Amino acid sequence: MNDKQVRELINKGLATRKSIGDGLYIRLQTVGKAYWEVRYLINGKRKFMRIAGGQYPNMPLVNAKLEAALIMQQIRAGNDPLAERARDNEIIIKTVNHLFDDWYQELSKRLKYPNIPKRIYHKEIKPLIGDLAIGQVNARDIRAIIQKVSSSDRPSIANDTLAYCKQLFNHACKLDLATANPASAFKVSDAGGAEKSRERILDMKELGIVFRIFRQHAHIFTRDNYLAVALLVSLGVRKGELIGARWQEIDFDKQLWYLPLERSKTKVAITIPLTESVLNWLRELKVKSAGSEYVFPARRASKRRGYISDDTLNHALAKMFGKKVDSNKQPYPNLLGNAGVEHFTVHDLRRTCRSLLSKTGIPQDIAERCLNHKIKGTTGIYDRYDYLDERTEALTKLSILINPIVNDLSNVTSFFRIAND
Repeated sequence: MNDKQVRELINKGLATRKSIGDGLYIRLQTVGKAYWEVRYLINGKRKFMRIAGGQYPNMPLVNAKLEAALIMQQIRAGNDPLAERARDNEIIIKTVNHLFDDWYQELSKRLKYPNIPKRIYHKEIKPLIGDLAIGQVNARDIRAIIQKVSSSDRPSIANDTLAYCKQLFNHACKLDLATANPASAFKVSDAGGAEKSRERILDMKELGIVFRIFRQHAHIFTRDNYLAVALLVSLGVRKGELIGARWQEIDFDKQLWYLPLERSKTKVAITIPLTESVLNWLRELKVKSAGSEYVFPARRASKRRGYISDDTLNHALAKMFGKKVDSNKQPYPNLLGNAGVEHFTVHDLRRTCRSLLSKTGIPQDIAERCLNHKIKGTTGIYDRYDYLDERTEALTKLSILINPIVNDLSNVTSFFRIAND
């Protein structure tokens, strides 16, 4: 059959499939529309496959014969062109970013907190190797990543970064996208080193110095950050639970914060009593939030979420210790260190709260429930009493200690007077 015969067949407008020879067919569907196909036998099954880009007359007969010959050559070599085409249509995983996206689909199903590896990848790993082809990543790239994190004095994050690099490239090996894991030779000693349980707490004298330094340098440590630290010390909640708080969770009339189970690290909902001083700080934050649904709304436009970054408080505190957190700016002096305060982290404030509860004579079991720690053993299983009254009394006693330190401000009264005018 030649081109003239093909055109005559098409003009008849019949829906049919006509053999040209050597496995090549022309498939007619409607008037003026026809496609080239190849018919072949493989593994005892007959199949038809449309030639890619094979619409007539865009692909003339001579080109269709050539394409059919190439396809038949693959078939004689034992390859199924339809199966190969299906493979080509699978998810493309070429770069490290593609690899992470595929790996994260599995993580999000099995991990309790999949946002942790996601955050570390986007912050620590992606900037250095995210756009590289998977096969281009070598051990020197992994070393550069973990050394950069280690040099920022974040040993636990350095260890986590190394662990996620290993898991990420194990995923590549599992998918036959890499023959070896470039992170496999590195150990914890190459990253942040062996981790020890932190024991740092702040005593009342140190807390007084800390809040005084914060007040003196409010242009560095903002009022929002100041109140966040005050709330962390006074309530003992986790940083993530606080910064993600919504106003709908807080009942000013009943003086309660209803922390839902989906935002609680222990996946246990808890009702947190709020003292009058805490309510005053929250009222101030309510005004400053300017109609946002969040207590600590994002300070920059973000598509990811509506509240501040997980690193906002960490970076703010690091600045006060003279740490370099912005590559484009020179660090501030070690304001807290120069005032005699030993380095501490945001999470140390939770430990400080727990220790101060003991200092005020609060029984251990009540103090543990104030921090919403998961109670182990049969007590945790059978004791469903929420101890709200006891926790209210405990946090009130703690408030008596903390309030004079935090509220040593000349602008608090004027703020509420202006806000209420």
